[in-house]
Amino acid sequence: MATPSSIRFDPEVLRRLNAYVNAHPGTTLSSAGNRLIDEALRSQEHPLVVFRDGPAGRRARLVGGPDVWQIVQAVHSARRAEPALSSAELVGIVSETSGVPDALVRTAIAYWADYPAEVDALVARAYEEEERARRRWGREPALLTG
Repeated sequence: MATPSSIRFDPEVLRRLNAYVNAHPGTTLSSAGNRLIDEALRSQEHPLVVFRDGPAGRRARLVGGPDVWQIVQAVHSARRAEPALSSAELVGIVSETSGVPDALVRTAIAYWADYPAEVDALVARAYEEEERARRRWGREPALLTG
């Protein structure tokens, strides 16, 4: 449960926060402030992670790279394919196949270690969407060929 707190914002910060709330229907001043402060704190903990809106909603993204969940998904995939790899080899393979430098792969892993439920939910959603697309692709020829 949230604990009430009072924060005094500089007028310009408050103006920008209100503009943000107005541009995001369903968002309140309190929820926007909470989310943006949480994201700023997470970015302090993980300096190479930023937050962006997208089709999957707001998510953690590597600076100059893909979403954190995409790297975590690649790590899971590489581990399933090569269970005997050492951690360093695993990071190296993900880096090589994704084109993302080792340091950013390690950043994604560190972010996941602190926020696994958030990242795992995005990975699960991606797997579900992939499976749905695969089933649809498999059914389409039946209609087209009669």
